[in-house]
Amino acid sequence: MQKQDENKGHGSPEESSDAYHRPVLLMEAVDALQVSPDGVYVDCTFGGGGHSGEILKRLDKGGRLFAFDQDSDALKNAVSDLRFVFVPHNFRHLSRFLRLHKVGQVDGILADLGVSSHQFDEAGRGFSTRFESEMDMRMDRRQEKTAFDVVNQYPELQLQKIFEQYGEVTNARTLAKRIVEIRRNSSLKTTANFKQALYPVVKGNPHKYFAQVFQALRIEVNDELAALKELLEQARGLLRPGGRIAIITFHSLEDRIVKIFLRKGDFEETQPVNPFAQTSTVPAFRLITKKPVTPGGKEMKENPRSRSAKLRVAEKL
Repeated sequence: MQKQDENKGHGSPEESSDAYHRPVLLMEAVDALQVSPDGVYVDCTFGGGGHSGEILKRLDKGGRLFAFDQDSDALKNAVSDLRFVFVPHNFRHLSRFLRLHKVGQVDGILADLGVSSHQFDEAGRGFSTRFESEMDMRMDRRQEKTAFDVVNQYPELQLQKIFEQYGEVTNARTLAKRIVEIRRNSSLKTTANFKQALYPVVKGNPHKYFAQVFQALRIEVNDELAALKELLEQARGLLRPGGRIAIITFHSLEDRIVKIFLRKGDFEETQPVNPFAQTSTVPAFRLITKKPVTPGGKEMKENPRSRSAKLRVAEKL
């Protein structure tokens, strides 16, 4: 990955997008929003500014774009444009900061979830299994909790649940027990220490195994699934009727949450039947994508990290 030019923060988002993070399903996601030239839009995960850049191309001087990103590195990609506002916070605070800007409703919301290429490729961040680094994994470095805090302090049962639920690690119980045993006498402060300590319990392909373990820790450190649920709940009230939401996910946990919410308006896959109930839940959205949109062969070849991406789109009723 090419190192980002520090001067690119003063250009357009598309200039620095590929250097920082290649946007996935770029045209598919922005096309799905059906951008109105004078509309108000939100890019919940600004990153390198790729999706934002495409939205701005479709806005006239009456349009507005609010871009959220909790990673301070993304600020380098912010643009000088009267239509553009960068908000350096997690998208779970969407409603709060839009209110501060006197925005009550918007015409479209886009989110490209997960870790950016920049975060994976910055060795010191601890997101990748490829680099020697401290066990950090914070997307927002203003927060205190790191991956080291999780592996060094969480009780065994809590660790087991994290690895089961967030990483789908097959031997999560054995893994959690191993961590608790090792941390009594050895440091797990770096990725190298951590991986070396766990090698005796690795099942299957080590690369895939550690990818699942690191994913689980990252989700826990950044409270990713709870933040996603908060975003979806707020979107229901923020979108104008006819406004659209487009969400790109990268693993089954995220995709399941998005799929169920856009279809049913809540996070429960099945609802208990109450024969005495007088009312039923009214869906808030109309699904635009019955099945998720996935990258084509050309995009997956040019950007292998896109291969697990799924785009779901819905329209506010």
